[in-house]
Amino acid sequence: MSLTTWAGNRTYAAARVHEPRTVEEVQEVVAGARRVRALGTRHCFNDLADTEHDLVRLDALDPDVRVDAAARTVTVAAGTRYGTLARALHAQGWALHNLASLPHISVAGAVATATHGSGDRSRNLAAAVAGLDLVTADGSLRQLTRADPDLAGAVVGLGALGVVVRVTLDVEPTYDVAQEVHTDLPWEAVAEHLDEITGSADSVSLFTDWTGPAVNQVWRKTRLAPGATHEPRADLFGARPATGPLHPLPGIDPVNCTQQLGVPGPWHERLPHFRLEFTPSNGDELQSEYLVPRERAVEAIAVLRALGPVVAPLLQVAEIRTVAADDLWLSSAYGGDRVGLHFTWLPRQPEVEAVLPRIEAALAPLGARPHWGKLFASVGVPGSDPRDLYPRLDDFRALAARLDPEGTFRNAFVDRHVLAG
Repeated sequence: MSLTTWAGNRTYAAARVHEPRTVEEVQEVVAGARRVRALGTRHCFNDLADTEHDLVRLDALDPDVRVDAAARTVTVAAGTRYGTLARALHAQGWALHNLASLPHISVAGAVATATHGSGDRSRNLAAAVAGLDLVTADGSLRQLTRADPDLAGAVVGLGALGVVVRVTLDVEPTYDVAQEVHTDLPWEAVAEHLDEITGSADSVSLFTDWTGPAVNQVWRKTRLAPGATHEPRADLFGARPATGPLHPLPGIDPVNCTQQLGVPGPWHERLPHFRLEFTPSNGDELQSEYLVPRERAVEAIAVLRALGPVVAPLLQVAEIRTVAADDLWLSSAYGGDRVGLHFTWLPRQPEVEAVLPRIEAALAPLGARPHWGKLFASVGVPGSDPRDLYPRLDDFRALAARLDPEGTFRNAFVDRHVLAG
């Protein structure tokens, strides 16, 4: 049976697929491979994780969730899903600072690509990494901590430095979240009050199809002390409170979405948009995302609204989110706060790929960085220098040359977008 991405839009080309159950077995595979890449939950839409040689699946590793209360960290196997980790943490009275919209993604895969949730004060998931256990090209195990200057380069490593087998993350005491949805937010209000809108809750997402006079939905998630009550907000700059639960896609049953209507609940049951019990369907969507500097967000929104007639026929829904700055070399939020412009496309890949260069050309003057795990045409416009977007790229290239001098973890994606030049 062929192994495909989560969306079914790519079939992996690997000659061999390994499913180790222990770290030692991962080490054996890597030591014996000429070229090798790691796989988590395969929630990737491009060839980032692909190879013609050996693939190592990490989802069979025991999660082995270990909380260090004194250090306020948790260590977990790389292939563990965030939803699984979150339940284990909450049961022990701990929490993560944020979660992505889907709880089904693996910890190491999300970290390696700088995947994020939303929130003006919330950094992406990779920024919580306090340490990595990395299997390097000779099969040896290297442990990186924040005391190691290489960690900031290795966290968003795109699989180019080794196979991450364990991740240590910062944790904090558990908390509740209340989620509300408002509808029909006028675009004029977005242009005039974007900072106030995204600052109106701890996590805010705006859903749109880039057409019409208003944003379709605004999802707002507010942190609360455990057991605290919450008073839902009435007006939101002209947007109305939803009278019942909604799905981000108009007309879709919201049964698989997390609790709304301002009802407080545990953090891991509100921060994602979708419930862990819901297994996302395969093959019915593609994704792209570009992150622009926070100060250019209103311009970027205007650019995409102008492209609405081109984008909308291929679009299921778009989402606007915010991400706080971090210091991770290849992070989409390195060096400054960012606004993410996410596209959930219909499964029409040739047509989507044909329109991506036009979107990228329009956003390039605003300093847009692509999400590493989603569909994009190039880092910047063709012919531009990716170091303009990633000031530490030369440092990352040097780190890759030092940790992987024979190119064991290189593949076409890494060569094309990261290590070339």
